[in-house]
Amino acid sequence: MMWLSSGFVFRRGTSVYHRLDSRVKLLISVLMFVTTLLVRSLYELAAVLAFMIVVAAIATVLRRVARTMLFTAAFSLIIFVLNFAITRNLETSLLYATRFVAIVVSTSLFFITTSPDELEQVMKTFRFPRDVVFAFVTAVRFIPVMFLDTIQIMDAQKSRGLELEKGNVFRRVRNMIPILIPLVVNSVVRSGELAEAMESRAYGAVPRPTSLVEYRARATDKVVAVAAVIVFAIAAYSFYFVLPARIL
Repeated sequence: MMWLSSGFVFRRGTSVYHRLDSRVKLLISVLMFVTTLLVRSLYELAAVLAFMIVVAAIATVLRRVARTMLFTAAFSLIIFVLNFAITRNLETSLLYATRFVAIVVSTSLFFITTSPDELEQVMKTFRFPRDVVFAFVTAVRFIPVMFLDTIQIMDAQKSRGLELEKGNVFRRVRNMIPILIPLVVNSVVRSGELAEAMESRAYGAVPRPTSLVEYRARATDKVVAVAAVIVFAIAAYSFYFVLPARIL
């Protein structure tokens, strides 16, 4: 479980990519996401995935991205089987399955390199309602806490004789009930404590509260943003005009 959570949870880093403005990192992830939807062949998608791997290497999160890809491989296999059963086209089925992995990687690169504080600033930049921003950022902050709670509950139940790895699928699902009930109870208790903390700090008393830290784009951020847009434009032009013309 801890091995799985490390592929999705933010960890503070010192790489060049971590130091970029959060809005620039969001732009890069969005452009990679859109590019995965534009590709129409496995060769193009392989090039996009190679670019994502290069970005992950620059951000020094290549191992964590690899864990994300391994986790999504099971779901992509299901997508491949369903598409092949319907279309009977091997290339199309592989394209859809690989595209799902690329989509998850493009979004994962943003969340594992962007802190919840930076995410809050990004959402405020787009002028989302304050309550929506608070709820989303709080959910992101509680993801690692819930992972740790799950690990502790599983270890405690295993020490009491609960066998999670034995039996058929239905028995394993039934054995998860002693894990889910304490997890839900802990979440409810924690949400009550959070509500009391918000009330004691007068949440909502000020219509437009100020922030202690304000993120501003530097010259490096602007250059990277322009370069990302240029690379995206070249890739989109190549995928839709250059490569199809050569094939014809």
